[in-house]
Formats: sequence, structure tokens, C-alpha cells
Amino acid sequence: MANEAKTAEKTPAAAPKRRKAKRAVSEGVAHIYSTFNNTIVSITDPVGNVVAWSSAGSIGFKGSRKGTPFAAQLAAENAAKKAMDLGMRSVQVHVKGPGAGRESALRSLQSAGFNVTVIRDVTPIPHNGCRPPKRRRV
Repeated sequence: MANEAKTAEKTPAAAPKRRKAKRAVSEGVAHIYSTFNNTIVSITDPVGNVVAWSSAGSIGFKGSRKGTPFAAQLAAENAAKKAMDLGMRSVQVHVKGPGAGRESALRSLQSAGFNVTVIRDVTPIPHNGCRPPKRRRV
């Protein structure tokens, strides 16, 4: 009986959840991460907080079609549309990875109406890093 009274007291004290206010951001950074299997486009504010994102898989492509340039183009257009609704006008573009969707995603960001100020390749390159696996014997 005493336990029930304690839990009843805690329930009404819970504060109602507040929705985050959508902030108007005029410029940001578009991160294009393109692998052989997928392309992910994240658009952030200059600090690094994600404003909008999209990927080839989230649009509805499955399997090997996610790695195509067309899927990357649609993913970039989708992310750009979401970011433009929040007032973004100009972006710096950081491209990462070896995938086929690098160029097409970048082109579709430009055609969506963004003013692209900087294009930077941030693909990590090993400076003679890990030891490679043994040679394959077939």
C-alpha cells in the first residue's frame, strides 16, 4: 500500500515533453559519405549539429542499387529539400569515401539551389597503416 502511494506521487510530477524549436540556419556543411554499398548525405550547421540527413537506403533503394549514382542523387536532393525548408542557403561540402555517388550527390546539391562555397575531400588515407591480410590462395 505504501509503495503504491509513492509511485502515484511521482507520476503527476513528470514534466510534459517539449519539442525542439527548429532553428533557421543560413549556412552549413554538407557531409557526403559515399561507400560502394550506400551513400549518406548529412547537412549540419557550422558547429556540427545535424539539421537534415538522407541516404539511398532511406529513400527506398535496396541491395546493390543503393550504391548507384542515381540513388546518391536522390538522397542529396531529399536532404537538400529538408535543409532549405529550415532556411539554409549556402553550404561547404565535405566528401568522404570511394563510392560511385560522390560526384552525382555534389551536383544535385548544386542544382537544388545551394550556393556551394568549398568542396573538400576528407577521405581518410592511411600513411602505411595496418598490415594487409595474407595473400589469397585459390
